[in-house]
Amino acid sequence: MQHNSHSISIAQAVIPRSNSAAINLTVDVILIVGYAALTGLAAQLKLFLNPAVPITGQTFVVLLAGAALGSRRGVASMVVYLAAGIAGIPVFASGGVFPGSSRGYILGFVAAAFVVGYLCERGWGRNPLKVVAAMLAGEAAIYLFGLWWLAFYFTPEQLASSVAAGKLSDPSRLAVVWQWGVRDFIIGDIIKLLLAAFTVPLAWAGIRRLKGDVG
Repeated sequence: MQHNSHSISIAQAVIPRSNSAAINLTVDVILIVGYAALTGLAAQLKLFLNPAVPITGQTFVVLLAGAALGSRRGVASMVVYLAAGIAGIPVFASGGVFPGSSRGYILGFVAAAFVVGYLCERGWGRNPLKVVAAMLAGEAAIYLFGLWWLAFYFTPEQLASSVAAGKLSDPSRLAVVWQWGVRDFIIGDIIKLLLAAFTVPLAWAGIRRLKGDVG
């Protein structure tokens, strides 16, 4: 079966689908589990600037998931990652004063992998401006789930104690979202987004060169 060259993922361009279902399944499992493990490793690169949500290397890895694996395998890798964490394997970014307060971002990882994969499968990964837009859409999905979870995770007592400790300006949900979910991450997320957006077209250029395609 022939595929449009602009409707496949980077992984599929490097490792085309086989006529053997067993080989395809083996490749899928290796890519999905391998990328889930990579996401878990990226979670261990963490820095807490506030007591709730750490800065990690995950966002960079997740934004590349859809482009590298495609929407289906990208989503599957994030679901495996989520399932591994729920099962007790230490793949989440642990630590912080409020463990679990950043779990919403992990749900956003699944959505981001699908969004970026869906767009890149339609050729957005080949155009630098479009790939930035795809990455922005993926980043928005991560923030949507992460900030929603963060806003409603804390009890009024926890918020009041955080204000008393000088870790929060006021006990409002809006203050939590801005100070613990957005403010500390803007610069870092922009850098990771641009790195991911630079990596995807570069990977496609390398693939074309290896295959001798100058078009």
